[in-house]
Amino acid sequence: MVRQQRLTRDVIIQTLVDALEPRSYIHAFWEGGAAAFNRIDEWSDIDLYLVVDDEKIDKAFLAVETALQSLSSIKQKYRMPKNPRLDLSQAFYRLENASEYLIIDLAIFNPSSPEKFIEPNVHGNVVFYFNKSNKIKPLPLDKDALTAKLQERLRRLRAKFDMFNNFVQKEINRGNTLEAMDLYHALTLSTLVEILRIKYEPVHHDFKTRYIHYELPSEAVGNLEHLFFVKDKIDLQRKYHKASKWIREVFSEIDQKDMEQLAGTS
Repeated sequence: MVRQQRLTRDVIIQTLVDALEPRSYIHAFWEGGAAAFNRIDEWSDIDLYLVVDDEKIDKAFLAVETALQSLSSIKQKYRMPKNPRLDLSQAFYRLENASEYLIIDLAIFNPSSPEKFIEPNVHGNVVFYFNKSNKIKPLPLDKDALTAKLQERLRRLRAKFDMFNNFVQKEINRGNTLEAMDLYHALTLSTLVEILRIKYEPVHHDFKTRYIHYELPSEAVGNLEHLFFVKDKIDLQRKYHKASKWIREVFSEIDQKDMEQLAGTS
């Protein structure tokens, strides 16, 4: 028996283009994620987006699934609850005859959805496969809004750090290592990651660790890796102090910068 050749991302995408473009209720189809940042590798999934008439979203999902099943059985499907804030419907597909990493991540918007993840400064240069009548266009980055958002976010991060960071030390003192470790990641390291992103790549301040290896200086990434990997209780205590000290230093550095310059608005 001849083993069937594994599906490639190009074959999957072209099959979807052929199936979806003729449908009048589907207005645009594009790829984001790794493709938008020119970072596709053998482990990349496929981040796909559709703009579809509101009452036809379920029909669009069915059309996508029919097209995928023409290539391979669908090994697994996971449909997310609709996000009412973004007016976004989303589903993930793993195909039987594709790499386990080549998951199709499909997001569907309607034409009036407020955010479509195509702003180049934030989401890279997305790859349109069709954009009927060129109706789907990115809005320019609202730099004033970003500056205000960063100011408020920094205020909240500082207040949260000042109020709660010593919860880590409290659990270390009690000998509750698991609680201390959880809080170290949830409070200390999450704050450190976000303020470093505000310092170096503010448009991605809320991306957590995603793309962090590409967007922070290599020295900062190396220092973060050192702080994330904890060997034992003694190491936790030492790294908690180091991370907390670094946080205070970064807050101080950001305070010395003009916020408009930080947000790239000058």
